Formats: sequence, structure tokens, C-alpha cells
Amino acid sequence: MSHDTHSKLVYMANQIATFFKSQPESEAAQGVATHINKFWEPRMRRQLFEILESKDSGLNPLVIQAASLIRKPEAENISRH
Repeated sequence: MSHDTHSKLVYMANQIATFFKSQPESEAAQGVATHINKFWEPRMRRQLFEILESKDSGLNPLVIQAASLIRKPEAENISRH
């Protein structure tokens, strides 16, 4: 994944977190996860999980909190028949 894609995904995820911060704390992480599950294609979610694995991801703590609620896509099937 290019650094540019990485930066763009971090920016987008943090924007979502900023929006949901205004929600009650009990609903904010779920809101972030629901939005990402609904609107991000599997490739984007897969890349987000790669970013989450890095120590200094730059992600908003709310995104990190929501990670367990985000659907992790299956690994890409390299051999497409």
C-alpha cells in the first residue's frame, strides 16, 4: 500500500471518528464501525486493518476502539479462476 493511500485512509477514518465523537460515548465506536462496514469496500477495510497493526498508525483512538466491530475481509484470493 502506498504511503498516499495509507494517509488517505487514516484521514478518512479520522474524519468519521470526528463526526461520531458528538454521539453518546456508548454509541460512538459502533457508529464508526457501522459507517466503515457499510460504505468502505473490502479492499479499504483490509488496508485499514494493515494500518491498525502498525504501532503509530495515526488513527483516532475512536477508530482503534471501533476496530473490533469492523468486519475484517477475507484475505484476497490471489488465484482467481
